Amino acid sequence: MKKTLFAAAIVSLFVIFGFQNSDPVFGSNENWADYLGGPDRNHYSHLTQINQENVKDLKIAWEYAMSDSGQIQANPLIIDGVLYGVTSSVQAFALDATTGKEIWRFGDPLKNWASTSRGVAFWQRGKDKRILYTVGPNLWALDASTGKPINSFGDQGKVDLHTGLPEIAKDKFLISNTPGTVFENLIFMPTRVSEDPDAAPGDIRAFDVVSGKLVWTFHTIPYPGEKGYETFPKNAYKNEGIGGVNNWAGMAVDKKRRILFVPTGSASYDFYGGNRHGKNLFSNCLLALEARTGKLLWHFQFVHHDLWDRDLPAPPNLITITKNGRKIDAVAQITKQGYVYVFDRISGQSLFPIKEIPVSASKLPGEKAWPTQPRPTLPLPFARQSNVLTEKDISPYAENRKELISLFKSYNKGWFDAPSREGNVIFPGYDGGGEWGGAAVDPKGVMYVNANEMAWIQIMKPVENTSGLPMGEKTYKTYCQSCHQPDLEGNTESGYPSLVNISSKYDKKAIINLINSGKGMMPGFGFVSKEEKDALTAFLFNEEKKEVANATQQLNQKAGVKFRMTGYNKFLDNRGLPAIAPPWGTLNAIDLNTGKQIWKIPFGDEPLLMKEGIYGTGTENYGGPVITATGLLIVAATKDANLRVFEAKTGKLLFKKPLPAAAFATPATYMVNGKQYIVIACGGTKLGTPKGNKYVAFAVD
Repeated sequence: MKKTLFAAAIVSLFVIFGFQNSDPVFGSNENWADYLGGPDRNHYSHLTQINQENVKDLKIAWEYAMSDSGQIQANPLIIDGVLYGVTSSVQAFALDATTGKEIWRFGDPLKNWASTSRGVAFWQRGKDKRILYTVGPNLWALDASTGKPINSFGDQGKVDLHTGLPEIAKDKFLISNTPGTVFENLIFMPTRVSEDPDAAPGDIRAFDVVSGKLVWTFHTIPYPGEKGYETFPKNAYKNEGIGGVNNWAGMAVDKKRRILFVPTGSASYDFYGGNRHGKNLFSNCLLALEARTGKLLWHFQFVHHDLWDRDLPAPPNLITITKNGRKIDAVAQITKQGYVYVFDRISGQSLFPIKEIPVSASKLPGEKAWPTQPRPTLPLPFARQSNVLTEKDISPYAENRKELISLFKSYNKGWFDAPSREGNVIFPGYDGGGEWGGAAVDPKGVMYVNANEMAWIQIMKPVENTSGLPMGEKTYKTYCQSCHQPDLEGNTESGYPSLVNISSKYDKKAIINLINSGKGMMPGFGFVSKEEKDALTAFLFNEEKKEVANATQQLNQKAGVKFRMTGYNKFLDNRGLPAIAPPWGTLNAIDLNTGKQIWKIPFGDEPLLMKEGIYGTGTENYGGPVITATGLLIVAATKDANLRVFEAKTGKLLFKKPLPAAAFATPATYMVNGKQYIVIACGGTKLGTPKGNKYVAFAVD
């Protein structure tokens, strides 16, 4: 009896002092207190004031305009009437959620302009309320009331996310775009690393929210004696020419069972694995870890020996479904390939059969593609697959359709065809299928997910011999050419800007900062020597001296990478539109109880074709939906810069409103003083859209 009373007292103390991470705040139906709506990442709101009858009356309630402009991917938090968000230059801020009036702002736009952030995390213990967010490689803890750093956290308020990584990774590129996942007094941090052989390891790490100290580490490239070690070459863990296997998309946590669910990315280099033969655990996996210790409970690998950059793009959804009359707590993971996998949350057993399908062998010297890849039988893919495409699927709107058909015939189009010199159609493309916006799931187990249907072309070529070239030109060819093209013209449709006449836009100091920190899809190249950076800058400014440089041996040669992809090239027509026929973006409703699709509609309108009176094509889209208790599906995400609200049951459009700029972000909905609001970040910029600088909130008068 005494032991029982003592245990009860301990539990009470945990609750009183907030060790359950302020569950009343997180559980409030009025707040949007966690990334994507909750630790289950279901994008779901219980609010009912805005409904199918009055949604047509939504009007702008307030706008918050920032001094900086550019892409904003943030899903803001709203807690007890205060909105916490991030600007395009990664300044954190707090607003009055009823008026949009700024309360505080933290950060330096002149130093941090190159990053992109999806928001912040919140933690509370009693009166101690903290905002945790990242700038570059640093995790900051800010006082939620004032925005000032909490000096007792780490080093004067910040922790370098290189902490706990091996010494070889200390100076490697590493940032975090996605908010950490909070559980009790821990925060689990996503990281973004390079996709080249220089990549830092993607170890999953937990930090103490109060002190900033490292609590535990899970090695995603296993060390000797650890599970999965035999699936890599024996020295892979030393991070010499092999890295990555990171979580960049975010995580979900089952607080009741204390299980952390972690989707991981591919091992680097992403497109050639001749130096990393094997399945490569724990790349491209869903990991179930004990949240307090990091101990592995179970895993599933979605792509073996990834050669296609099929990293998992979004946090999983923690759901409850009914199967054969039995309620099952499950975890669902969307993929870039356009599949949804559903597992028992505790055992890891798949709730629908998965088959291992034979795929083509590699013809590239040194490469050994894995002979099979997994495919779920249900749900069916929510995006078309490359192996079902035919000549009839070339866009009817293409002016150069015959040319595109000829190109299409020349490429491999098989399901998971190994990378080749002649070229492969990657469809769905490198950005999905599913992408980082993630999926919404309602309490009945229906998933709502927006998809991209853009084809990309993957062509491999032998690593170029750059000996004898000037150092700047050699550095450009080694690190920059695959994206920005040999002529520096770039590929704006694929998101890679021209570097021609870059000296008219930036000075040399700004270029060096960009090389170090990265920007948008570009990772940082801090590992490149000062001499190489200076020479590259001189090359870009057309000032390079032409004597041959005695540079060190190429990174690719050191790492054993014999082939590289020629660039991230979309398959486009001569007007820059997708070469594959519409829809180019879709919105999907899938019943995860049965695995059956409920409805599917084109999502968005292509602005260029709208001018010609053509609608319903769908567009590329980034950012996820929100689902409410009144059956509203709220989503922006499209390049046509609209906020849309659909009837979740049928996919019927109920509301459409132009935004000040395209909103490549996930909305949030909340209630303050009896009024429900919907808020969305409008930064534009991506996909060639105009820049924006506003958060916009809607409400019904």
